[in-house]
Amino acid sequence: MTLHGVARGIGAACLGAMLAGCGSNAGPFNLSANEKSNRLMLQGHDAVAYFTLGRHVKGAPEFSAQHDGVTYWFNSAQNAEAFKQAPAKYVPQFGGYCTNGIAYGIPWGGDADAFKVIDGKLYIFGGKESLNYFSMDEKRNLEHAHRLWREEVAGRNAIVQRYKRLILRVPHYKTGAQLAEEWKARQAQGGGK
Repeated sequence: MTLHGVARGIGAACLGAMLAGCGSNAGPFNLSANEKSNRLMLQGHDAVAYFTLGRHVKGAPEFSAQHDGVTYWFNSAQNAEAFKQAPAKYVPQFGGYCTNGIAYGIPWGGDADAFKVIDGKLYIFGGKESLNYFSMDEKRNLEHAHRLWREEVAGRNAIVQRYKRLILRVPHYKTGAQLAEEWKARQAQGGGK
């Protein structure tokens, strides 16, 4: 690799922190310092409450369930039972990573309070800005996210995938600054999303 290539890679990694509002560099789990296998989804927020209450609600360890090697907390025994009966109905898409990041093939951490239910499925985002940017072309971004999740991200090392796509960007890649400008222009035109 040439010096130019190394510099480009380092620059891409630094710029990646601004990607599409998905500023979190963490994964979607809270990991116990003593036990890395104790993965807590949604930072302990109740996956069922997104559907029943339309908002994020902190769960509690006494109301928990395991699914696919991940721990979920709920704010009631009723919600825990609903999840156990139909986990596929409630699990966040893309493993809880920022949906906007996945649309670029980049697994960034998601924030439990930035979410949207689309066609009965829960999607988590890296923050309000990330959700706004994603919503500017929701259909296309959702198609990109599902394709890239299937073809590149699911089941692979998130850190390796993240840096791969920060250096070798997808053709539709936009920086956080580009998306912010587009969002600002739409708001100025009264176009909302």
